[in-house]
Amino acid sequence: MDRLSITGGHPLNGQIAISGAKNSALKLMVASLLTPEPLTLTNVPNLADTRFLAQLLATLGVEVYWPKGAHECHLNAETLSSTIAPYDQVRKMRASFNVLGPMLARYGHATVSLPGGCAIGARPVDLHLKALSAMGADLLVEGGYVKAAAIHGLKGAHVVFPFVSVGATEHAMMAATLAQGTTVLENAAREPEISDLADCLNKMGARVSGAGTATLRIEGVATLKGTRHAVMPDRIEAGTFAMAAAAAGGDVTLTQAPVGVLGALIDALEQAGVTVEADRAAGTLRIVRGATALRAVSINTQPHPGFPTDLQAQFMALMSLADGTSIIRETIFENRFMHAPELSRLGASIEVGGREAVVKGVETLRGAPVMATDLRASVSLVIAALAAEGRTEVSRIYHLDRGFERLEDKLAACGAAIERLSGDEG
Repeated sequence: MDRLSITGGHPLNGQIAISGAKNSALKLMVASLLTPEPLTLTNVPNLADTRFLAQLLATLGVEVYWPKGAHECHLNAETLSSTIAPYDQVRKMRASFNVLGPMLARYGHATVSLPGGCAIGARPVDLHLKALSAMGADLLVEGGYVKAAAIHGLKGAHVVFPFVSVGATEHAMMAATLAQGTTVLENAAREPEISDLADCLNKMGARVSGAGTATLRIEGVATLKGTRHAVMPDRIEAGTFAMAAAAAGGDVTLTQAPVGVLGALIDALEQAGVTVEADRAAGTLRIVRGATALRAVSINTQPHPGFPTDLQAQFMALMSLADGTSIIRETIFENRFMHAPELSRLGASIEVGGREAVVKGVETLRGAPVMATDLRASVSLVIAALAAEGRTEVSRIYHLDRGFERLEDKLAACGAAIERLSGDEG
């Protein structure tokens, strides 16, 4: 099993190009199920998750042309050979569940396994199913599968989400594009990836308005066409590398960065004493930190435009080196502090109680063997290791490969002493 070996204490200097957004690419790939015409996506990140989804789509009968290492993916769902998404594939990644709505909307029936994914909380699919039910779907949950039917097609509906859910918003929006009549989604998520999906759907002939606000309006159409669409840059990857540079010190410029959607992180970094130069027009974000000590900053994770839950673990790693005490409150997922004990193995001082972590900054972290527990937790350990004295070995990095493309190569190009080790752990 692969692992990373990192020797800390090397400042980062150079440029890092940001890849396409995983969370956007996955739903854009699923959107191919809505049309019999080809959908071409560019700037698609080569990740375990995106490759898993490509395999699932191929199982359903989608023609997938995506050469190894390429960032352009061609998807053609002219005819499907199956509308059943099996457990063995859907369990690997939660986003796979979103194939249900598009197949239901286009074919009138679908059977999809309940999902798996990172162990960061229950994350039930109730809101997804309630939205589809409101649009007239008949649903049966049996044997770990959701069996859905809408023989006469989905109907427009008024859906009010009891709390913000990115996945449910995206799922309902895709299904509604082919529903008869108008669907209104209230208390919808406002994440940038939803706007990216809406832009692509509209290129395909959908009528989606309000993306980026709490109210989405979708006027259903009879059919959608193919198109070509570039996946937006990954704001989580950009934020992760920004915090890596802040922790290790140095001068790093992120290119192809979605600067306009990183406001909450930029504010937190500046409060921490990190120099940030953001150029929205150029898509560059420069992070500079010399010998100046970091200042403790408290955050609450929030739906966009608040501080992203997907950057919480990375920020905790950064705050473990800050001067003072910071309080990190996780309001999105109920079990997303599993990285705290592993950071403590490196010398961090973290006390967790419920959804709150109290981080008392220490002067020095020291290398140690650590283990990744989920996608974002794994990269928080990398960030801490870059700033620690001595060598750290991070195991179970298959989590890391789910969401970061060539992470070790990008860091090594900026001076990090990092390498991937293969085979059994020594």
